[in-house]
Amino acid sequence: MKFIVTPVPGAFVVDPEPTGDERGLFARVWDRKELAARGLSTAIEQCSVSFNPRRGTLRGMHYQAPPHGETKMVRCTRGAVYDVIIDVRADSAARRRWFGIELTAENRRMLYIPKGVANGFLTLKDDTEVYYQISAPYVADAARGVRWNDPAFGIVWPETVDVISERDRRYPNFGHES
Repeated sequence: MKFIVTPVPGAFVVDPEPTGDERGLFARVWDRKELAARGLSTAIEQCSVSFNPRRGTLRGMHYQAPPHGETKMVRCTRGAVYDVIIDVRADSAARRRWFGIELTAENRRMLYIPKGVANGFLTLKDDTEVYYQISAPYVADAARGVRWNDPAFGIVWPETVDVISERDRRYPNFGHES
């Protein structure tokens, strides 16, 4: 596994390093020892799947408030997404900094997202599925979000948003989140 530093401290793009032969390929997508050696969380409390039938579906930008923060490893297992993270940590020098990357079933890339960093994605293909490994249980009262198009971040999305939940559409401006 190859870990690529992002502009958001503690977040990494993780590339599997496949080996192949006439049968296809084989690659590690989770290695507790490799994550721990980099000081990254190795806890997995739950795994989740998000299926999205329509291209142009946006989910995000979500995070859990302390003390219920969660680390995530996100991978697109079918289709393609533009995955975005935003540093919303109050004590971070990178606060408000965002990073986006295309995750596809074909490139097999993953995104490691530390606690205090909001995450969301825009589907780039119909019938897209995203797989999450999450370090902490979901706590509904700790669920938070920031708006995907808040000018405080200036995210450049590669395509038009056609499908979005009312909750995600109505998140407040950054600094006014509940």
